[in-house]
Amino acid sequence: MDIKDINKRISVSPQITAADVKAIADAGFRAIICNRPDGEGADQPTFEEIDTAAKAAGLETLYLPIVSGKVEDADAAKFGDALDALPGPVLAYCRTGTRSATLWSLSQAKSLPVSDILAATKSAGYDMGGVVRRIANGGKTPTDNTDASFDVVIVGGGAGGIAVASSLKARKPNLDIAVIDPADIHYYQPGWTMVGAGVFHPQETAKTMGSLIPKGVHWIKSAVAAFEPKDNAVILDGCRVVGYKRLIVAPGIKLDWNRIEGLVDTLGKNGVTSNYRYDLAPYTWKLVQELKEGKALFTQPPMPIKCAGAPQKAMYLSGDHWFKNGALKNIDIQFMNAGGVLFGVKDYVPALEKYVEKYDASLNFFHNLISIDGPAKKATFAVAKPDTEATTVTVDFDMIHVVPPQVAPDFIRVSPLADAAGWVDVDQATLRHKTYDNIWSLGDVMNAPNAKTAAAARVQAPVVAENVCADIDGKSAVAQYNGYGSCPLTVERGKIVLAEFGYGGALLPSFPKWINDGTKPSKLAWWLKETALPPIYWKAMLRGREWMIKPEKVTAK
Repeated sequence: MDIKDINKRISVSPQITAADVKAIADAGFRAIICNRPDGEGADQPTFEEIDTAAKAAGLETLYLPIVSGKVEDADAAKFGDALDALPGPVLAYCRTGTRSATLWSLSQAKSLPVSDILAATKSAGYDMGGVVRRIANGGKTPTDNTDASFDVVIVGGGAGGIAVASSLKARKPNLDIAVIDPADIHYYQPGWTMVGAGVFHPQETAKTMGSLIPKGVHWIKSAVAAFEPKDNAVILDGCRVVGYKRLIVAPGIKLDWNRIEGLVDTLGKNGVTSNYRYDLAPYTWKLVQELKEGKALFTQPPMPIKCAGAPQKAMYLSGDHWFKNGALKNIDIQFMNAGGVLFGVKDYVPALEKYVEKYDASLNFFHNLISIDGPAKKATFAVAKPDTEATTVTVDFDMIHVVPPQVAPDFIRVSPLADAAGWVDVDQATLRHKTYDNIWSLGDVMNAPNAKTAAAARVQAPVVAENVCADIDGKSAVAQYNGYGSCPLTVERGKIVLAEFGYGGALLPSFPKWINDGTKPSKLAWWLKETALPPIYWKAMLRGREWMIKPEKVTAK
């Protein structure tokens, strides 16, 4: 007997025997549903045998036999009705458990998001990819196969998606391209650190999505529900189906605010803020200006996160303001980092440590924020130092800048495109999917071991564009990504440590050392961040103008 829990209400299993029923009752189940027709296998007990044993054990039963591979819409509706009527928890079984898992998935299609259904069945060991269109269609068999089809479909209208669309159009103007994204607004997220320091106005970091979609590219304003890579199809909410010859996946990353208990209820008040959200960055600046004394916490969750330097950027810029207005001596700055180092590339650490000393900030490594009580102004951290027993610690605060845990979007994590950790599984050089050779990915969602920054996406876009075009022309990959990422560490207002690095922490500076030494704070780097990079983002990167980012060529082996 191999029982797999889908949720607290329903579990499924392969064929059970009458001898298993007592153990099923002892495990707390109150009802059994049989989804396997009698006589399907030579060694199969009849439902009557199971029913007799179940009655003796005080369990209710239901016989809802389904022929293998023929789960009808009406069957799923009956299964859903049975779940509502029977006392729970319920165990459903068939030959392998797949039919029962399928019936549950379809029966819940109108009440649960597709990603939640796929996640629940995947965790139980069942792949619902074969019925994903039906799930997306509210549990009913769709009548249409494909609503539209394109040469290239790009999932995501963020930095990576728009940039690669523009780069493809620049190379092959006649390509029929669609970008799928439900958002009305496109944000320049690297600017939010500056909003939180009073340098940028929030409206400078936002433009309408429609104004940025490249000319000649279709914009499908919808959310993606699931992927069918074997059929070259993307399933949208509402079960519309978009076909493709080649697919590029760039939906970005999910900020998992709910993973920290109590956080959502207190964001934007009680001194709780985050530069990782457009509407909260101005609150950061308000808190920094108002704080004259007390304790200021700055948190960093476990990796990976987008712009790994952003948590401490907020700390440095806040500290700089307090240093200049004379309040710093009355403010206790605490950096609460779930990781074990200040910055992942050691060459930049000495310069950062000098600013940690300047702002008299305390570094608390292996401290991961797990809950927050806004009204009481208390934050609780899980502390897991190496070779030390794990514990928790609760810290008072007057202001706390929170960086939320970050994961791949739900519809990616449960898809056939994802690796075991939930990220799109690509070759780190060509950015081509390791299993499906007509799929590529870029930006925060893919699993190459690089920093998740807009600067990284800027370099990845032409690599993907070159390789997609080569594939269209019947050629092998011609461009490779070296892991480049850039993190302008705003250590004070007017100076930045411009960290630029690739795979393995290799330094990849854009300028000669005599122009800008990236390991030291410089005014030039601040000018780049404040003045040059925003127009480069809006007018170059998103328009397919690939300044200073010529892709590296694939070298023959």
